[in-house]
Amino acid sequence: MRKIVMTTMLLASLCSMPMVVGCDRTVKETDKTTTGPNGDQSTTASKTVEHPDGSVTTSTEKKSSAPNP
Repeated sequence: MRKIVMTTMLLASLCSMPMVVGCDRTVKETDKTTTGPNGDQSTTASKTVEHPDGSVTTSTEKKSSAPNP
């Protein structure tokens, strides 16, 4: 009887684990490209993510490229 109870408790904990662990949720994602008068391009990417614990993180990445002479 004790073996059945322990096995049931183990299986219940393994089955409920995916419900406890969450994933990050992307709230907002933007990409903006601008071209300057001399042909150089600047790209800005911004991403806002909400984590399972309720905290929010925003990351911004900026890339610039100049035209070849």
